[in-house]
Amino acid sequence: MGVLDAVAGFCLLGGALLSLAAGVGLLRFPDLLSRMHAATKPQVLGLLLILTGTAIRLGTVVDITTLVLVGVFQLITAPVAAHMVGRAAYRAGLVRRELLLTDELAAARGREH
Repeated sequence: MGVLDAVAGFCLLGGALLSLAAGVGLLRFPDLLSRMHAATKPQVLGLLLILTGTAIRLGTVVDITTLVLVGVFQLITAPVAAHMVGRAAYRAGLVRRELLLTDELAAARGREH
Protein backbone atom coordinates (compact mmCIF):
# COMPACT_ATOMS: atom_id res chain seq x y z
CA MET A 1 0.00 0.00 0.00
CA GLY A 2 1.47 3.29 -1.10
CA VAL A 3 1.31 6.75 0.38
CA LEU A 4 -1.37 7.83 -2.09
CA ASP A 5 -3.54 4.89 -1.07
CA ALA A 6 -3.20 5.88 2.59
CA VAL A 7 -4.08 9.51 1.84
CA ALA A 8 -7.06 8.42 -0.26
CA GLY A 9 -8.23 6.09 2.50
CA PHE A 10 -7.91 8.84 5.09
CA CYS A 11 -9.93 11.23 2.90
CA LEU A 12 -12.63 8.62 2.24
CA LEU A 13 -12.90 7.65 5.90
CA GLY A 14 -12.93 11.28 7.08
CA GLY A 15 -15.56 12.18 4.50
CA ALA A 16 -17.72 9.24 5.50
CA LEU A 17 -17.50 10.21 9.18
CA LEU A 18 -18.44 13.82 8.44
CA SER A 19 -21.38 12.71 6.32
CA LEU A 20 -22.48 10.40 9.14
CA ALA A 21 -22.22 13.31 11.59
CA ALA A 22 -24.43 15.39 9.28
CA GLY A 23 -27.05 12.64 9.22
CA VAL A 24 -27.00 12.30 13.00
CA GLY A 25 -27.31 16.08 13.32
CA LEU A 26 -30.37 16.08 11.09
CA LEU A 27 -32.03 13.58 13.38
CA ARG A 28 -30.91 14.96 16.73
CA PHE A 29 -30.90 18.77 16.48
CA PRO A 30 -33.97 20.49 17.92
CA ASP A 31 -34.88 23.18 15.41
CA LEU A 32 -34.82 23.98 11.72
CA LEU A 33 -31.81 26.31 11.75
CA SER A 34 -29.65 23.81 13.64
CA ARG A 35 -30.68 21.03 11.29
CA MET A 36 -29.96 23.23 8.31
CA HIS A 37 -26.45 23.85 9.67
CA ALA A 38 -25.91 20.09 10.06
CA ALA A 39 -27.15 19.47 6.54
CA THR A 40 -24.76 21.93 4.92
CA LYS A 41 -21.49 22.33 6.82
CA PRO A 42 -20.24 18.81 7.58
CA GLN A 43 -22.03 17.27 4.61
CA VAL A 44 -20.28 19.53 2.09
CA LEU A 45 -16.86 19.03 3.69
CA GLY A 46 -17.52 15.28 3.87
CA LEU A 47 -18.44 15.16 0.21
CA LEU A 48 -15.33 17.14 -0.73
CA LEU A 49 -13.15 14.72 1.22
CA ILE A 50 -14.81 11.75 -0.47
CA LEU A 51 -14.34 13.37 -3.88
CA THR A 52 -10.68 14.06 -3.06
CA GLY A 53 -10.08 10.48 -1.99
CA THR A 54 -11.82 9.19 -5.09
CA ALA A 55 -9.80 11.51 -7.33
CA ILE A 56 -6.56 10.27 -5.76
CA ARG A 57 -7.56 6.64 -6.31
CA LEU A 58 -8.81 7.08 -9.90
CA GLY A 59 -6.10 9.43 -11.10
CA THR A 60 -7.30 9.99 -14.68
CA VAL A 61 -7.85 13.49 -15.99
CA VAL A 62 -11.42 12.84 -17.12
CA ASP A 63 -12.43 11.42 -13.73
CA ILE A 64 -10.72 14.19 -11.77
CA THR A 65 -12.36 16.86 -13.95
CA THR A 66 -15.77 15.33 -13.35
CA LEU A 67 -15.17 15.12 -9.59
CA VAL A 68 -14.00 18.75 -9.49
CA LEU A 69 -17.17 19.82 -11.29
CA VAL A 70 -19.29 17.91 -8.78
CA GLY A 71 -17.42 19.58 -5.90
CA VAL A 72 -17.75 23.07 -7.36
CA PHE A 73 -21.45 22.57 -8.02
CA GLN A 74 -21.96 21.42 -4.43
CA LEU A 75 -20.01 24.40 -3.07
CA ILE A 76 -22.15 26.79 -5.10
CA THR A 77 -25.57 25.28 -4.46
CA ALA A 78 -25.47 24.17 -0.80
CA PRO A 79 -25.05 27.64 0.78
CA VAL A 80 -27.65 29.18 -1.53
CA ALA A 81 -30.16 26.43 -0.80
CA ALA A 82 -29.57 26.71 2.96
CA HIS A 83 -30.01 30.49 2.79
CA MET A 84 -33.27 30.18 0.90
CA VAL A 85 -34.64 27.53 3.26
CA GLY A 86 -33.66 29.66 6.26
CA ARG A 87 -35.32 32.77 4.86
CA ALA A 88 -38.49 30.88 3.98
CA ALA A 89 -38.63 29.33 7.45
CA TYR A 90 -38.10 32.71 9.08
CA ARG A 91 -40.87 34.32 7.05
CA ALA A 92 -43.22 31.42 7.75
CA GLY A 93 -42.59 31.77 11.50
CA LEU A 94 -40.97 28.35 11.89
CA VAL A 95 -37.84 29.69 13.60
CA ARG A 96 -37.66 29.41 17.38
CA ARG A 97 -36.81 33.00 18.26
CA GLU A 98 -35.83 32.19 21.85
CA LEU A 99 -32.83 30.27 20.49
CA LEU A 100 -31.55 33.22 18.43
CA LEU A 101 -28.81 35.35 19.92
CA THR A 102 -29.43 38.20 17.49
CA ASP A 103 -32.27 38.69 15.07
CA GLU A 104 -31.02 40.99 12.33
CA LEU A 105 -34.00 40.31 10.11
CA ALA A 106 -36.44 41.56 12.75
CA ALA A 107 -34.83 45.00 12.67
CA ALA A 108 -34.88 45.00 8.87
CA ARG A 109 -38.57 44.09 8.82
CA GLY A 110 -39.46 46.55 11.57
CA ARG A 111 -40.13 44.02 14.33
CA GLU A 112 -38.78 43.85 17.83
CA HIS A 113 -37.02 40.74 19.09
